[in-house]
Amino acid sequence: MKKRLFFTVTNELVYDQRMIRICGSLAAAGYDVTLVGRKNRSSPPLQQQPFRQRRLNTFLHRGKGFYIEYNLRLFLFLLTRRMDGICAIDLDTILPCWLVSRLRRLPRVYDAHELFCEMQEVVSRPFIYKCWKAVERLCVPDFPHGYTVNDLIAAEFRRLYGVDYAVIRNMPVLRPETSADMDANAPTGPGRPPHFADPARSTEGLAPTQPLPPGRFILYQGAVNEGRCFETLIPAMQTVDAPLLICGEGNFLPQARALVRQYGLQDKVIFRGMVRPEELRTITRSAYAGITLFERQGISNYYSLANRFFDYIHAGIPQLAVDYPAYREINNSCPIAVLIAEPGIPEISAALNMLLNNTELHQTLLANCKQARLRYNWQEEEKKLVRVYQQLFN
Repeated sequence: MKKRLFFTVTNELVYDQRMIRICGSLAAAGYDVTLVGRKNRSSPPLQQQPFRQRRLNTFLHRGKGFYIEYNLRLFLFLLTRRMDGICAIDLDTILPCWLVSRLRRLPRVYDAHELFCEMQEVVSRPFIYKCWKAVERLCVPDFPHGYTVNDLIAAEFRRLYGVDYAVIRNMPVLRPETSADMDANAPTGPGRPPHFADPARSTEGLAPTQPLPPGRFILYQGAVNEGRCFETLIPAMQTVDAPLLICGEGNFLPQARALVRQYGLQDKVIFRGMVRPEELRTITRSAYAGITLFERQGISNYYSLANRFFDYIHAGIPQLAVDYPAYREINNSCPIAVLIAEPGIPEISAALNMLLNNTELHQTLLANCKQARLRYNWQEEEKKLVRVYQQLFN
């Protein structure tokens, strides 16, 4: 019989490309997979996937109350389900997974996308930090199996808790190139199993549901959260000769909108909100450049390796990124970005204008993206993922 695996997140499942990839790969490898997430008032209908999906309703939708309620509901839900193994995605779902796995003597895995306690929105709030740090100290040492997104974070977990986690980076699936998105003469990557490219469900190549900005535009995709440099990125757009499109939502969205009003940039900074993965790929391919910025406050930001960094590479667009270790290592091996050490207003403005005005640089970075995508892709990473779960049950 197939081994039954449960994965737990606090996200809206429709937009979680990372978990769709992970669960899809494990389902293709022969596991019976269930992904559990939250249900919001505005949650769109679930899309068909090769794994099960469950949403938990909550009365509260933000703040400490939401996390307490969601973790309680998740514990009760998991306690009554048949499973052979459980995986907690980040620290905000680890406690119920730890409790259920210990009560039922199940193997458990920790998927650490980041150093949760060192995120700016956590480390800047002493009481919140103490609460999450207590959860981390209690649970992580008792999760001998796990994986994270780069060697820096893996080394930090090893130093803090003595756990030896694999490194599985969050990279897009390598899709065959088409004339619509990249040079048809470039090398074509391998195809994917049907669960990654189902023509009956694919909407790639279709126009987005809302019009894109005319002409060249710069794209930020991902969570609109604290620590993503919106306080400097938005005012920097005053002197950048292209609009900024922001696809995503998060805890800093009200402040970001207020900054746009403050600087009179309503016609230059456009908020698109949450975008389905297939539409987001179309938007990303249409952008002139992408944005991957993090404030240095909080070691999680400094050690980060964001999903969007690889999304831009696969879309074939250069990007502006921070000169932090994980990004520097990749960019040194194959330059695909302009890196800045300090994400201040003048630095961001100068770097974006360089990408906009230096055609030769833009074309060089674009050509390098085509080569880098052949090296940095999910087909390579999923092999390591499958090995983690094979070892779990061996």
